[in-house]
Amino acid sequence: MSEEKNTPAPASNFLRQIIERDLAQGTYASRRWAHVPGDAAQQAAGEPDPAKIRTRFPPEPNGYLHVGHAKSICLNFGLARDYGGVCHMRFDDTNPEKEEQEYVDSITDSVQWLGFSWEGFGDTHLYFASNYFDFMYRAAEALIEAGHAYVDQQTAEEMRVNRGTLTEKGKDSPWRDRSVAENLALFREMRDGKHADGAMILRARIDMASPNINLRDPAIYRIKRATHHNTGDKWCIYPMYTFAHPIEDALENITHSICTLEFEDQRPFYDWVLERLADAGLLARPLPKQYEFARLNLTYVITSKRKLMQLVTENHVDGWDDPRMPTIVGLRRRGYTPESIQLFAERIGVSKADSWIDYSTLEGALRDDLDGKAARAMAVLDPLRLKLTNWESLFGAGHAEPCSAPVHPHHEEMGRRAFNLTGEIYIEREDFMEEPPKGYHRLYPGNMARLKYGFVIKCTGCEKDATGNITAVLAEIVPDTKSGTPGADSVKVKGVITWVSASEGVQAEVRLYDRLFTEAHPDAGGRNFLDSLNPNSKQVISAWVEPGLANTLADTKFQFERHGYFVADRVDSMPGKPVFNRTTTLRDTWSQGQK
Repeated sequence: MSEEKNTPAPASNFLRQIIERDLAQGTYASRRWAHVPGDAAQQAAGEPDPAKIRTRFPPEPNGYLHVGHAKSICLNFGLARDYGGVCHMRFDDTNPEKEEQEYVDSITDSVQWLGFSWEGFGDTHLYFASNYFDFMYRAAEALIEAGHAYVDQQTAEEMRVNRGTLTEKGKDSPWRDRSVAENLALFREMRDGKHADGAMILRARIDMASPNINLRDPAIYRIKRATHHNTGDKWCIYPMYTFAHPIEDALENITHSICTLEFEDQRPFYDWVLERLADAGLLARPLPKQYEFARLNLTYVITSKRKLMQLVTENHVDGWDDPRMPTIVGLRRRGYTPESIQLFAERIGVSKADSWIDYSTLEGALRDDLDGKAARAMAVLDPLRLKLTNWESLFGAGHAEPCSAPVHPHHEEMGRRAFNLTGEIYIEREDFMEEPPKGYHRLYPGNMARLKYGFVIKCTGCEKDATGNITAVLAEIVPDTKSGTPGADSVKVKGVITWVSASEGVQAEVRLYDRLFTEAHPDAGGRNFLDSLNPNSKQVISAWVEPGLANTLADTKFQFERHGYFVADRVDSMPGKPVFNRTTTLRDTWSQGQK
């Protein structure tokens, strides 16, 4: 059995209060929707928006999603679901150098695996920011025409120096007061490839003395000759993320644009862009609003894409889907369920304050989910042969005694599993000691214990090899003690032992996974996170499992009695040659210092 469930009430979520207020006040009730993203004129021609709210999940397709993204997925899609809205799946693919179709495919698969859909109100809301490049260019020209943007030809170093510091005001660019006509001409030359990468950029004209350094004439377009995964070589200029993001939200009728806290200082620029484009008649009101929440900080985990990439490229792990990785594909291969991740996200809540969540909270949600649904099975991970010396005299040569057990102890509807007890079985090596300490209730010479779902046995000794290593345990069946038969409880014992038949059991590769790092904060203080790698995070053993597990389907979850939760590996497990990954132990041993 698993440890007692810890089911706290759902944590607070301040975003729900904001959404409920907006719904009560009818903040977005006047919106119209043309069934596709569009500018003000296009949306005005549409029908009243059937979605009460619109959120979005906007990853950049430059890597695999991790557990932090899973929190954002559950948040955005969950809020849309709960408040009669829809969540858009949008790829923020404005950086052509790092984005690949492989990541696009992985991200969509991960979101769907987590149980969410971007279908809603008759539309499929799968979008790419790069599909808005034409509008973004048009928006940039509109800002130039209104005197809100200019082409700057300072070098990157000159821009850095003139930007100022948190305590010193910035200095105006010598190109800041160019005429509208000159700025338009230069920007079109940038578009037409007449200038080298880095030769000039388009900047918003705001305030170089602003106390918010993000408002000191931020860049909104740069020259970048690179083939884009979606638009090919159509463009040699690309919008900056901070310019593109609010436009994407507005075109898609997003109501609540939910970001992590690092974007809080960018919110004034987000609003600045939208207000000016709405004033120009390009974007429809009411405009989206950005809200920030604290990102997930999970102990014993790193989520930096650069560091995760290093783990993969330097072969510290076996790929992006290594079960030790915090990527969604890794969690899935480890045996995590969508429901457990959703439960985790619900329990940790949403706040504006940064905090650390202990890894045991994630594992606790997993155990609570698997406890009620995972089929049970017996497995022997450190096998030691046990010979039942009176087997033949009691039952005859070659006899196999039928035994059975519930597939799940609390769900009779799941049925029963059948297996045979034979004259030689495997037990765990730790279940026998020649000279046991006080309180040891398993097998030692003269002691009795029960074979689970089978007979009580009495240990009579052991066999050893020439070097003194124990090679087999010897024991006798105590007659008339088979579980489930009359008189089975006539002999009282304290120890119960799991086992697998030596002749009928199935040999399986079992991968014992543990936390990837030994330190709760492996990269704290700028230290090398590789120094905290856990050398015991993966151990591969040969185990014995019940015969019914021989042809287990990939991704099938089990509780191996006494040992924890395991899953048939979705990549390497094959019929007749099962491979099982340990998902988690039955109890949290790390908090007790048992690493």
